[in-house]
Amino acid sequence: MGFGADYNPEQWAPEVWREDIRLMREAGVSVVTLGIFSWASVEPEPGTYDFGWLDEVMDLLGAAGIAVSLATGTASPPTWLSRLHPETLPVNRDGVRLSTGSRQHYCPSSPRYREAAAGLAGLMAKRYGTHPALALWHVGNEYGCHVQECYCDVSADDFRSWLRERYGDLDGLNAAWSTTFWSQRVSDWADVLPPRTAPTLRNPAQELDYRRFSSDALLACYRAERAVLRELTPEVPVTTNIMGMWEPVADYASWAPDFDVVALDLYPEPKDPAAPVDAAFFHDQMRSLGGGRPYLMMETATGAISYRPPNRPKRPGLNRLWSHQAVARGADAVMYFQWRASPGGAEKFHSAVVSHGGPHDRIFRETAALGAELGAMSGVAGTRVPADVALVFDYPAWWALELDARPAELRMPERVRAHYAPLWHENVTVDVVPPAAGLSSYKLVIVPNLYLCDDAAAEGLRRYVEDGGHLLMSFFSGIADDCDRIRLGGHPGAFRDLLGLRVEEFWPLSDGERVGLSTGGAADLWADHIVPEGAEVLASYTDGPLAGLPAVTRHAYGRGTATYLGTRPAERSMRDLVRDTLRLAGVEPVLAGLPAGVEAVRRGGHVFLLNHNDHPVRAAGAELGPLDVAVVPLGEIE
Repeated sequence: MGFGADYNPEQWAPEVWREDIRLMREAGVSVVTLGIFSWASVEPEPGTYDFGWLDEVMDLLGAAGIAVSLATGTASPPTWLSRLHPETLPVNRDGVRLSTGSRQHYCPSSPRYREAAAGLAGLMAKRYGTHPALALWHVGNEYGCHVQECYCDVSADDFRSWLRERYGDLDGLNAAWSTTFWSQRVSDWADVLPPRTAPTLRNPAQELDYRRFSSDALLACYRAERAVLRELTPEVPVTTNIMGMWEPVADYASWAPDFDVVALDLYPEPKDPAAPVDAAFFHDQMRSLGGGRPYLMMETATGAISYRPPNRPKRPGLNRLWSHQAVARGADAVMYFQWRASPGGAEKFHSAVVSHGGPHDRIFRETAALGAELGAMSGVAGTRVPADVALVFDYPAWWALELDARPAELRMPERVRAHYAPLWHENVTVDVVPPAAGLSSYKLVIVPNLYLCDDAAAEGLRRYVEDGGHLLMSFFSGIADDCDRIRLGGHPGAFRDLLGLRVEEFWPLSDGERVGLSTGGAADLWADHIVPEGAEVLASYTDGPLAGLPAVTRHAYGRGTATYLGTRPAERSMRDLVRDTLRLAGVEPVLAGLPAGVEAVRRGGHVFLLNHNDHPVRAAGAELGPLDVAVVPLGEIE
């Protein structure tokens, strides 16, 4: 089980490096990520290189038996590159060119940036490709964290090329973008621009395609470096760190095939009671992106996060608990940003393994104890996490759902949480999959608000149910095709036959407006006017504009069932519905009858019991203190 941190020795004098190595061994560190922001230190002037310090650090780490995930250093270009090639700096939607002085200050479409980055990656590969400490290449860093899109003229040209490949010609583009509306038809490729600031609403298909293009542009940056590394060091795996956060940075499902191992950066909010649920979702997503193989938690925090006001640390025991949650759900490494807290710079108040006061505090003691604990878990590393339930999650559908001028302001993070949280509380493990994924191995598939859906995905879901699967789908799904064009003939166009119903009208509800349900409880946010066409009514509205009409339905289709949720029930009602659907699908929890707040996850031949409560509990025969963990062999579970 890997354990370690980002290591940035260029911030420190050489005598500190030797102390760091000693402390790393004391803390059980087995792997570090090295040199993420080192471009200016390695190449202080164009074509002038200083590898001496990096040579020494690589040798020190290798001699200590510490593996290195070596970064290519390209996450933050040096100031000289921006000065000599100002066209590499990104431009925002308003036409303002951003400056240096921060990080990630590059246009993803810039040929000059890509060339320089790939050149540095090649030099790193030639110099360190056979070094015994090298275990993994780390390309870039958190792509799109700050600059997801650039609107410069270089990006505009790249966008046109991307559109030509996607649609072939202007007729195809005009059809996809529905440009007859508002006289937006284009007759020359020069008229096709990024969705820059405009008088009012932008063309939603243009906005959607620009998000797709921007995701692909970032991926192209990664691929350019990866190609060089693969050519020079074909035996060394390559990855980059992607972010577990509720922001649609990029289409990670389309990126995943390019990763030799998936790597996650995750910073849950210690003050948020829902943080364990959100974190579990992202762990499940990362494991699923890798096809069920173990992934790496490449960054998390030992304590406080520098960018959150107030900058509150983790309580004693919380870092251990959340680190075990990552391992339980498929991580084969737990790593932190960073090893030693920076004395200056924008993140100097970000926690680290070694704090400003040195290795004499609670954080270092707890982290070192955790390193010893994880180092002894050789029987868990490499094993898999079984799941009988899949949750369909799609980045283009997320982008499209949150574009302007929808019937209501639906937010995908809230919608996903509403469906995932009941499964977490029931201790049902979930795979998070794209719409086109193979579904035959799952007993139940959950589909939250899949507004945008192409024909292949719709057919896959239909066939899954027809062949005996069970589906739970929520409102505003199957409304538009992959170009954000409405599917005509009645909502939900892609799923009417499967669901056995027609939605005659959408009735978004105002803030604070609620409607009762015949099964008890209330619902808010949205109400569909449902007309059954073969579906059984499970619950109806008891008041409001749709009183007496169906709110929740179930349709027997082929050998399976499709349950449809036409509103947003309150939390208790949602949990009851999910529990009923789990029973119908024959899905069993990892362990039943556990106290509230105790998470149970099976990985390989072990069950992880995670107590998220501030009080002790007894669970499956184990005595768990507050924020405690037990890893129990399957045969010893009571």
